[in-house]
Amino acid sequence: MNEVIIYTDGACKGNPGPGGWGAWLKSGASEKELFGGELNTTNNRMELTAVIEGLAALKRPCRVVLYLDSQYVRQGITEWIRGWKAKGWITSTKQPVKNVELWKRLDDLVANHGHQIEWRWVKGHSGDPGNERADALANKGVLHAQGRL
Repeated sequence: MNEVIIYTDGACKGNPGPGGWGAWLKSGASEKELFGGELNTTNNRMELTAVIEGLAALKRPCRVVLYLDSQYVRQGITEWIRGWKAKGWITSTKQPVKNVELWKRLDDLVANHGHQIEWRWVKGHSGDPGNERADALANKGVLHAQGRL
């Protein structure tokens, strides 16, 4: 199995507002930068999309160390999702899960594509080079969504 390091981040200018996502993938000497965005979105949607797009870029099962600064995504995929699925995508407060279509896509990528994923939270905007690079890509995604790039 190839070993891949992925850093992801989302950005939003207003919440909701124009947003972007970024992912930086590294395996050995190979690197790949991904970014995109939407005009009317939320920060949580962009954080989720960054992780989804990073994992979707992998063409075969890999050992992945995935760095993200979103506790929402990390806790959602490692803790909350089992309960949501068991309750028919309903939260503990009996509300529909927000961003359910993105959570379902992420769940599929995690459960059905053979990856071994280690989820590592990093503090955002704290000087971590990989996180800073993913943040820059997410901001590039905002500009792209706005037609300014």
